[in-house]
Amino acid sequence: MRPLKVLAVATYPVKAACTRLRIAQFLPLLRTHQVRVSLSSFLSDAAFERLYDRRRFAANALSIAGALLRRLLQVPRLAFIDLLFVQREAMLVGPPLFEWLARRVFRRPLVLDLDDATFLDQESPVYGRLASLLKWRGKTDRLIDYADVVICGSERIAAHVRGRGKPAVILPTIVDTELFRPLPGRPADALPVIGWVGSHSTWPYFERIIPVLERLARTHRFRVRVVGTGRDSVTIRGVEVENLRWEQSREVDDFRTLDIGVYPLPPNDPWVEGKSGLKAIEYLSVGVPYVASPVGIVNAIGEPGRTHLLATTDDEWYEALSLLLRDPQARRTMGAAGRDYALAHFRIEDFAARIAAQIRDAAVATR
Repeated sequence: MRPLKVLAVATYPVKAACTRLRIAQFLPLLRTHQVRVSLSSFLSDAAFERLYDRRRFAANALSIAGALLRRLLQVPRLAFIDLLFVQREAMLVGPPLFEWLARRVFRRPLVLDLDDATFLDQESPVYGRLASLLKWRGKTDRLIDYADVVICGSERIAAHVRGRGKPAVILPTIVDTELFRPLPGRPADALPVIGWVGSHSTWPYFERIIPVLERLARTHRFRVRVVGTGRDSVTIRGVEVENLRWEQSREVDDFRTLDIGVYPLPPNDPWVEGKSGLKAIEYLSVGVPYVASPVGIVNAIGEPGRTHLLATTDDEWYEALSLLLRDPQARRTMGAAGRDYALAHFRIEDFAARIAAQIRDAAVATR
């Protein structure tokens, strides 16, 4: 079997979960399937770090201009590859020129990976309509049209792809269960920690359960740890709060040192329904029981009542968290079941084999 040469382009650097977990973590395993991938990110680590700081607008504009030039200088590489793999988009702004050149001029097959419903008009909380204009209206739909197959993070995305007449394969965003492992030997009498790991854009989802946590604090003792809020401080009445910046070096420990995870999501939100369920899979992998909103693919991950609990109303959130807080044995049993589920359903080797198969099938089909 001849090795395939693949250029993988991504919007964000490896520091971003979508690049790190949708493609970068699979690169060594893809080589065992004779798929040799060279990964090129549009934004550098430094540019990504300051991207959502509006005060750095001038520096961000210069970084993006430089990234556009570097990407265009890569065009000649398209003549020497077997396939182009696109995670979201090759360029953060402007039309899908790089992908168009690959598909229409160099006649290279294209595999598109979408972990979010980027075909929806979603206004940036930092740059507003300006970001939408720069991103190019309808860009994701054009990319879907160019693709031979689209790897989708959820059924919501896959349904849209199929609606445009393209084949869709659903692969949620997973982590390596050899890295995301349970923490052994947590003291039984330690004060329980309820935790959430996210970003500035998803922080409002957590905020909706703060009244529930304040209500719980009247009758239960616990601490709260939140990571990646984008806020200087977080206050929850009656609760000690640890508010941490997200750091990749601490990522696994941020999850496995929790006693209870939370995954609140708003209902009836098309963008949220397109999410790939990463947080649920991280909780399962490290053996941490969690409470989640039954929204989108999150409703299809794990086994409710065995690996985690579901909650919609404030009362349901209160009852679920209360049960886990007062019963350490239930936490241990549920966490162990969650770990077993992750090992059975989210093996990184299996996902790498499925990605390799999609790449090879696309490459063969266009010869």
